[in-house]
Amino acid sequence: MTAERDLRVLLSDLSPERRPGRYVYATVPDGTLPGGVAPVVTVRESEGLTLVLLEAEAAAAGLTYTYVAGWITLRVHSALEAVGLTAAVSLALTDAGISCNVVAGFHHDHLFVPYERVDDAVAVLERLAAESRTG
Repeated sequence: MTAERDLRVLLSDLSPERRPGRYVYATVPDGTLPGGVAPVVTVRESEGLTLVLLEAEAAAAGLTYTYVAGWITLRVHSALEAVGLTAAVSLALTDAGISCNVVAGFHHDHLFVPYERVDDAVAVLERLAAESRTG
């Protein structure tokens, strides 16, 4: 499957998928991944290793965490060099008052939104896709 670059096609084919679970952000100052956790995202920063992982895993590992989120995957295969997808998605969620943390994977973009607003966010993204198709 070829990665898509055209913004109109990307928006039309968003296909947001809610992933099960409650995800949280935690940090490990010494950069050592604790045993028993399988983060879905890691980011190495000068202050430590940021982890995005299931809330239950963070709690079991004794990690302090913040931002309980739902995980939405945009099923469209977006090219890493595509221009405007993150901006368009962020603007739509901003207009709905929903915060969003975006992570680009090789094949898809992943959004972490407040857990209590994840269904609202999916609805916003589905509406954005529908509007882009009729555009």
